[in-house]
Amino acid sequence: MSISVAIVEDLEDVREGLAALVDAADGFACAATFADAEAFLDALSPPRGGGLRLDVALMDIGLPGMSGIEAVRELTRRRSTVQAMMLTVYEDNDSVFEALRAGATGYVLKTTPPDELLDAIRKLVAGGSPMSSGIARRVVEAFHRPPLVPVDETPLTPREHEILDLLVQGHRYREIADQLFISLDTVRTHVRHVYEKMHVRSRAEAAAKVLGRV
Repeated sequence: MSISVAIVEDLEDVREGLAALVDAADGFACAATFADAEAFLDALSPPRGGGLRLDVALMDIGLPGMSGIEAVRELTRRRSTVQAMMLTVYEDNDSVFEALRAGATGYVLKTTPPDELLDAIRKLVAGGSPMSSGIARRVVEAFHRPPLVPVDETPLTPREHEILDLLVQGHRYREIADQLFISLDTVRTHVRHVYEKMHVRSRAEAAAKVLGRV
Protein backbone atom coordinates (compact mmCIF):
# COMPACT_ATOMS: atom_id res chain seq x y z
CA MET A 1 0.00 0.00 0.00
CA SER A 2 1.06 3.59 -0.59
CA ILE A 3 2.24 5.74 2.29
CA SER A 4 -0.64 8.12 2.94
CA VAL A 5 0.56 11.65 3.77
CA ALA A 6 -1.29 14.74 4.97
CA ILE A 7 0.34 18.17 4.60
CA VAL A 8 -0.34 20.96 7.07
CA GLU A 9 1.23 24.16 5.72
CA ASP A 10 -0.16 27.69 5.59
CA LEU A 11 1.84 28.90 2.55
CA GLU A 12 -0.17 27.90 -0.51
CA ASP A 13 2.74 27.53 -2.94
CA VAL A 14 4.71 25.39 -0.49
CA ARG A 15 1.63 23.31 0.32
CA GLU A 16 0.81 22.67 -3.34
CA GLY A 17 4.44 21.90 -4.17
CA LEU A 18 4.64 19.31 -1.39
CA ALA A 19 1.36 17.74 -2.48
CA ALA A 20 2.62 17.45 -6.06
CA LEU A 21 5.90 15.94 -4.88
CA VAL A 22 4.18 13.31 -2.75
CA ASP A 23 1.58 12.38 -5.36
CA ALA A 24 4.20 12.02 -8.09
CA ALA A 25 6.42 9.68 -6.07
CA ASP A 26 6.07 5.90 -6.30
CA GLY A 27 4.64 4.40 -3.14
CA PHE A 28 3.17 7.66 -1.86
CA ALA A 29 -0.24 9.32 -1.87
CA CYS A 30 -1.22 12.77 -0.64
CA ALA A 31 -4.35 12.16 1.45
CA ALA A 32 -5.18 15.85 1.94
CA THR A 33 -3.68 19.30 2.47
CA PHE A 34 -4.56 21.87 5.11
CA ALA A 35 -3.74 25.54 5.63
CA ASP A 36 -4.11 25.35 9.42
CA ALA A 37 -4.01 22.86 12.26
CA GLU A 38 -7.67 23.24 13.16
CA ALA A 39 -8.86 22.07 9.74
CA PHE A 40 -6.47 19.13 9.90
CA LEU A 41 -7.72 18.00 13.31
CA ASP A 42 -11.35 18.40 12.21
CA ALA A 43 -10.70 16.11 9.23
CA LEU A 44 -8.78 13.67 11.41
CA SER A 45 -11.71 13.13 13.77
CA PRO A 46 -14.94 14.46 12.24
CA PRO A 47 -18.04 14.64 14.49
CA ARG A 48 -19.77 11.76 12.70
CA GLY A 49 -16.79 9.44 12.83
CA GLY A 50 -14.53 8.16 10.11
CA GLY A 51 -11.72 10.49 9.22
CA LEU A 52 -8.59 10.38 7.13
CA ARG A 53 -6.70 7.16 6.54
CA LEU A 54 -3.28 8.42 7.31
CA ASP A 55 0.26 7.20 7.90
CA VAL A 56 2.23 10.45 8.15
CA ALA A 57 1.46 14.09 8.83
CA LEU A 58 3.97 16.66 7.56
CA MET A 59 3.51 19.54 9.96
CA ASP A 60 4.72 23.12 9.80
CA ILE A 61 5.30 24.85 13.15
CA GLY A 62 4.41 28.46 12.38
CA LEU A 63 0.73 28.07 11.52
CA PRO A 64 -2.09 30.59 11.97
CA GLY A 65 -4.06 29.83 15.12
CA MET A 66 -2.93 26.59 16.73
CA SER A 67 0.80 25.94 16.27
CA GLY A 68 2.11 22.83 14.60
CA ILE A 69 3.58 21.64 17.89
CA GLU A 70 0.20 21.92 19.61
CA ALA A 71 -1.38 20.09 16.67
CA VAL A 72 1.12 17.23 16.99
CA ARG A 73 0.33 16.94 20.69
CA GLU A 74 -3.37 16.64 19.85
CA LEU A 75 -2.67 14.27 16.96
CA THR A 76 -0.71 11.99 19.29
CA ARG A 77 -3.62 11.97 21.73
CA ARG A 78 -6.25 11.20 19.08
CA ARG A 79 -4.38 8.95 16.65
CA SER A 80 -1.11 7.66 18.11
CA THR A 81 -0.45 5.40 15.10
CA VAL A 82 -0.02 8.39 12.77
CA GLN A 83 3.61 9.50 12.54
CA ALA A 84 4.20 13.25 12.76
CA MET A 85 7.20 14.84 11.07
CA MET A 86 7.89 18.53 11.51
CA LEU A 87 8.72 20.27 8.23
CA THR A 88 9.78 23.74 9.21
CA VAL A 89 12.28 26.59 9.07
CA TYR A 90 12.72 26.55 12.85
CA GLU A 91 15.93 24.89 13.97
CA ASP A 92 16.41 26.29 17.47
CA ASN A 93 16.71 23.87 20.37
CA ASP A 94 13.45 25.00 21.98
CA SER A 95 11.42 24.21 18.85
CA VAL A 96 13.10 20.83 18.36
CA PHE A 97 12.72 19.90 22.03
CA GLU A 98 9.06 20.94 22.24
CA ALA A 99 8.16 19.15 19.01
CA LEU A 100 9.74 15.90 20.17
CA ARG A 101 8.07 16.17 23.54
CA ALA A 102 4.74 16.73 21.83
CA GLY A 103 5.12 13.44 19.96
CA ALA A 104 6.90 14.24 16.69
CA THR A 105 9.05 11.36 15.49
CA GLY A 106 10.90 13.29 12.80
CA TYR A 107 12.20 16.83 12.33
CA VAL A 108 13.17 18.02 8.88
CA LEU A 109 13.94 21.51 7.58
CA LYS A 110 12.20 22.98 4.55
CA THR A 111 15.56 23.31 2.82
CA THR A 112 15.71 19.50 2.57
CA PRO A 113 15.96 18.35 -1.09
CA PRO A 114 12.84 16.56 -2.41
CA ASP A 115 14.46 13.12 -2.69
CA GLU A 116 15.78 13.36 0.87
CA LEU A 117 12.37 14.42 2.14
CA LEU A 118 10.72 11.39 0.56
CA ASP A 119 13.44 9.15 1.98
CA ALA A 120 12.87 10.68 5.42
CA ILE A 121 9.17 9.81 5.20
CA ARG A 122 10.06 6.23 4.27
CA LYS A 123 12.42 5.98 7.24
CA LEU A 124 9.76 7.42 9.53
CA VAL A 125 7.23 4.77 8.49
CA ALA A 126 9.90 2.06 8.85
CA GLY A 127 10.44 3.01 12.48
CA GLY A 128 13.24 5.57 12.24
CA SER A 129 13.34 9.14 13.53
CA PRO A 130 14.77 11.11 10.60
CA MET A 131 16.22 14.54 11.22
CA SER A 132 17.99 17.04 9.03
CA SER A 133 21.75 16.77 9.50
CA GLY A 134 21.97 20.08 11.35
CA ILE A 135 19.20 19.06 13.73
CA ALA A 136 20.75 15.65 14.34
CA ARG A 137 24.08 17.33 15.09
CA ARG A 138 22.39 19.57 17.67
CA VAL A 139 20.86 16.55 19.34
CA VAL A 140 24.17 14.66 19.36
CA GLU A 141 26.07 17.66 20.72
CA ALA A 142 23.42 18.13 23.38
CA PHE A 143 23.73 14.64 24.81
CA HIS A 144 27.54 14.83 24.73
CA ARG A 145 27.32 17.61 27.28
CA PRO A 146 27.36 16.21 30.83
CA PRO A 147 25.31 15.30 32.69
CA LEU A 148 23.47 13.08 30.27
CA VAL A 149 21.17 11.79 33.02
CA PRO A 150 20.27 13.21 36.45
CA VAL A 151 22.36 12.16 39.43
CA ASP A 152 19.57 9.91 40.69
CA GLU A 153 19.66 7.84 37.49
CA THR A 154 22.17 5.17 36.49
CA PRO A 155 24.84 6.57 34.10
CA LEU A 156 25.05 5.16 30.61
CA THR A 157 28.01 2.97 29.66
CA PRO A 158 30.29 4.03 26.75
CA ARG A 159 28.57 1.49 24.48
CA GLU A 160 25.15 2.78 25.51
CA HIS A 161 26.32 6.30 24.66
CA GLU A 162 27.22 5.04 21.18
CA ILE A 163 23.84 3.37 20.78
CA LEU A 164 21.98 6.51 21.89
CA ASP A 165 24.07 8.65 19.54
CA LEU A 166 23.01 6.53 16.57
CA LEU A 167 19.40 6.26 17.74
CA VAL A 168 18.83 10.00 17.88
CA GLN A 169 20.35 10.34 14.40
CA GLY A 170 17.52 8.11 13.15
CA HIS A 171 19.48 4.94 12.40
CA ARG A 172 17.56 1.67 12.39
CA TYR A 173 18.55 -1.19 14.68
CA ARG A 174 20.06 -3.17 11.78
CA GLU A 175 22.15 -0.17 10.71
CA ILE A 176 23.40 0.25 14.27
CA ALA A 177 24.30 -3.42 14.47
CA ASP A 178 26.24 -3.25 11.20
CA GLN A 179 28.04 -0.06 12.13
CA LEU A 180 29.10 -1.28 15.58
CA PHE A 181 29.76 -4.89 14.47
CA ILE A 182 27.34 -6.37 16.99
CA SER A 183 24.25 -8.55 16.67
CA LEU A 184 20.73 -7.25 16.29
CA ASP A 185 19.76 -8.86 19.59
CA THR A 186 22.64 -7.06 21.31
CA VAL A 187 21.42 -3.75 19.92
CA ARG A 188 17.93 -4.44 21.24
CA THR A 189 19.34 -5.27 24.67
CA HIS A 190 21.39 -2.06 24.79
CA VAL A 191 18.42 0.02 23.65
CA ARG A 192 16.25 -1.50 26.36
CA HIS A 193 18.89 -0.64 28.97
CA VAL A 194 19.22 2.92 27.65
CA TYR A 195 15.46 3.45 27.82
CA GLU A 196 15.29 1.98 31.32
CA LYS A 197 18.12 4.20 32.59
CA MET A 198 16.70 7.33 31.00
CA HIS A 199 13.10 6.49 32.00
CA VAL A 200 11.82 6.83 28.43
CA ARG A 201 9.86 4.55 26.08
CA SER A 202 11.00 5.62 22.62
CA ARG A 203 13.88 7.19 20.70
CA ALA A 204 11.85 10.39 20.32
CA GLU A 205 11.46 10.65 24.11
CA ALA A 206 15.17 9.92 24.53
CA ALA A 207 16.09 12.69 22.07
CA ALA A 208 13.70 15.09 23.80
CA LYS A 209 15.25 14.29 27.15
CA VAL A 210 18.70 14.82 25.73
CA LEU A 211 17.74 18.23 24.36
CA GLY A 212 16.27 19.12 27.71
CA ARG A 213 19.77 18.89 29.19
CA VAL A 214 21.10 21.75 26.97
